[in-house]
Amino acid sequence: MARAVKFDRYGGIDELRVAEVPTPTAGPGQVVVAVVAAGINPGEAYIRSGALHERWPATFPSGQGSDFAGRIVELGAEVGGLEVGDEVLGFTEERASHATHVVVPVAQVTPKPAGLDWDVAGALYVAGTTAFAAIRAVEANAGDTVAVSGAAGGVGSIAVQLLRARGASVIGIASESNHDWLRKVGVTPVAYGEGLIERLRAAAPDGVDAFIDTFGADYVDIAVELGVPVERIDTIINFAAVEKYGVKGDGNAAAGTIDVLTELADLAAAGTLEVPIAGVYPLDKVQEAYRELEQRHTRGKIVLRP
Repeated sequence: MARAVKFDRYGGIDELRVAEVPTPTAGPGQVVVAVVAAGINPGEAYIRSGALHERWPATFPSGQGSDFAGRIVELGAEVGGLEVGDEVLGFTEERASHATHVVVPVAQVTPKPAGLDWDVAGALYVAGTTAFAAIRAVEANAGDTVAVSGAAGGVGSIAVQLLRARGASVIGIASESNHDWLRKVGVTPVAYGEGLIERLRAAAPDGVDAFIDTFGADYVDIAVELGVPVERIDTIINFAAVEKYGVKGDGNAAAGTIDVLTELADLAAAGTLEVPIAGVYPLDKVQEAYRELEQRHTRGKIVLRP
């Protein structure tokens, strides 16, 4: 038997449970992976609460999780180029990675670079590809000044580094406890809260060229007030603002491919992309992991270790 996180109805963190489930088996073109690490993401909390029912409805009992890294334990027919025991990272589209085992099409895994930390590998897919998509959406290039809300969070911490690698000047909106880290990666930190627009104008006297919102709240309104063109504003969370202003809403779905994940894994393994790990929890502590996540003050990613 395997074990997996489940919830039986929409609700709070207390709805999460760890259940015994049949160990998945590999069909043609599939692999079964014994999960070593699996990232958790805010979107999963919104789905569990029912807040995203219209966009991404759940079928009960529902599993959770997209990100994972682990070792292949079974190969299905028609799978070549991999062996049992190979270390991989990848993604599932079945809300199933918060578990001891996950079965996926072979096209959804990629070899884990030897130097890549397990926790980083297991937390890279959703946040990394979301950051990649947002940067592409706002057409950030060398010489641009780009502001990022939630700049030290799971998506934001990756986005600011990818922006700097493109040669953009980056203003990171974050709590003061994260300012030293932002400076370390070449970002100009700005505290959120009252007076933010004035602080942003002071940090970018020539104006803000593009804005990436990873947090929600009123950040799209702020970007519009700053005069950022709507086609160069992307929010990964404020879907109402997409409708209101016509800004972009590109996230994981716009760049969630194995090729992008492979590129990000190589950058992280080479040390050119830092993925901060805010906390690591055993599967049985999944409620505690989400309790920390939903405070929305973590730097980087939170990981389950089945």
